Formats: sequence, C-alpha cells, structure tokens
Amino acid sequence: MSRRSSRARDEAPGPSGFVVVDKPAGWTSHDVVDEARRWFGTQRVGHLGTLDPQATGVLPLALRDATKLVSFVPADPKVYRGVVRLGVETDTLDGDGEIVRRHDGPLPDEAAVRKALDAFVGEHEQVPPMYSAVKQGGVPLYRLARRGEEVERAPRKVRIDASRLLAYRAPDVEVEFTCSPGTYVRVLAAELGARLGCGGYLQALCRLASGPFELAQAASPDVLAAEAERGDLAARVLRPVAALGMPALRLGAEDARRVLNGAALPQGGTVRAVGERVAALDPTGALLAILEVAPDRRLRPLRVLRPVAGGS
Repeated sequence: MSRRSSRARDEAPGPSGFVVVDKPAGWTSHDVVDEARRWFGTQRVGHLGTLDPQATGVLPLALRDATKLVSFVPADPKVYRGVVRLGVETDTLDGDGEIVRRHDGPLPDEAAVRKALDAFVGEHEQVPPMYSAVKQGGVPLYRLARRGEEVERAPRKVRIDASRLLAYRAPDVEVEFTCSPGTYVRVLAAELGARLGCGGYLQALCRLASGPFELAQAASPDVLAAEAERGDLAARVLRPVAALGMPALRLGAEDARRVLNGAALPQGGTVRAVGERVAALDPTGALLAILEVAPDRRLRPLRVLRPVAGGS
C-alpha cells in the first residue's frame, strides 16, 4: 500500500468538499492549509489559488477527495477590492516593501483616476513581479529578489473585465477589479500609479470572489477553530457538485460499477457535445466521477473518486 493510501485510510472520517476561508492579513495560504488539516482531521487539504500574506478574503480549500477535483473547478473570475496609495512606489509593489521613490508634485484629480482605471478593461500582457512565487529555472522569483537579483520575466496575458472606482480620498484610491486568474493586482496598482505619473503601490487587498466561491460563504480561522472544537464543521463543507458548475448525472448501480472500473458509458437519451463534462453521481447521490464526452460520443471517466459516504 502506498504512503498516500495509508494516510487516507488512517485519517479521521469526515466529509469531502470545499470550504471557504476568510484569510486574515499576515497569514500565508499555507498557514491556512496547515490549520485546516487540524480542524478537519485530514492531511488531504489543498487551496485553490494563493493569496499574498498581506491580502485578505476568499481562500477556497479542497478537503479529502475534493483535492482530486481542483483542476475541474472554474477559477474564473476573480474579484478583488483594493486600496492603491498614490505618490509612493515600493520594491514589492505593496505595503510590505521598501520605499524606492516618492512623488513630490500634486496628485491627480478624480477624473484622471477614473480615466486611467477605465483604460485597464480588456486583455493585456502583464509581467509578473519579482516578489512572486513564479519560478524561473526552478527557483521562485521572490528568492531571487531577496538576494537583490532581478531577472527578465516573460509577460503573461491577463484579462480585466471591470475596473471600478469605489472612492478617491487622496492619496488612496479604493477600487474593485474583476479579472482573469493569474492577474497580479499589485502590478495593476503600480501600473495605475505609472499611468497617472505619480507612482503607486497596493496598500490593501481583499479577494471577494474566486470562481464559484464568494466572501459571503467564508468564515474566519477563529470561527472555524471554534466550530472544530464543538464538532460543527461538517455544515461548512460545500458540496463538490455545486462548485463544479457542470450538469449532474445520477447512475444506477451497474453503471456506477462500470465507471469505478474505468469503463465508458453510452450517453443515453441526452445528446451532449464532444468535450462536455458531466458530474457522475452514484445511486446514493454521492459524487463518483467526472465524465467527458469522447469523440465516439460515449461518456469516458476523466477522474474517478473512491466511494465516499454522504451527499455529493
């Protein structure tokens, strides 16, 4: 038996699914994962998208068998509310860095800020910041940056769907961005300052949404720890099918057995397009597998989960 299988067998029983944590400032995403392993009694916990330590807000976690589903959960869109402080630039592009330049002249008016923000909407190429987890030559960029090194980084295409000014109280610009996964809001803050000619950095950031997960679903670590003490955490776990955003198909016992053995199924009466994905449920309603319509129009298993007691 593999070490992974042994850990899964020995872990405390509990539900598989997703939990949304309201990450506090100062915590890394891995800090949250480590705490969640204690709360839920399992080592099988992963997060769906890193947040910088300074940032707060939506950090979705996958528990137990739901860790196998992370790649199937929509990551788009991301929604952030942030504060950009104009007139100052830092080496990390946020408030955790060292100040590298101050602007001595007047700050722009609100009309100029609105015009600059409107220009962000659309597709752009964005260069990842040096203080990021992006790897170059197998080494995270932030490690190079801490050694005083700066290397050339390949730009990445990002998409800004909305850029909304919430408030402007100079020098602070409160803004909300709706954007594609992989967008660095720190870079947007620095670009806003550059476009306005005064510089700027990201002073605060809260993620409001990540794919299907929203801040209204989130709980703080303090709340989750207290619920763990009371044994009330199961109610926090979101059903995998709800997060996947794909049609569900409940199987009979024989078809469920075939899927568990890796066999394809006929579509039956529903005609689906090639490449469409379906969440297959066992006869009890528990999520069994992710199926995809193959070129021969049969439903072939993409990811099969071991049977789990409880709902889907």
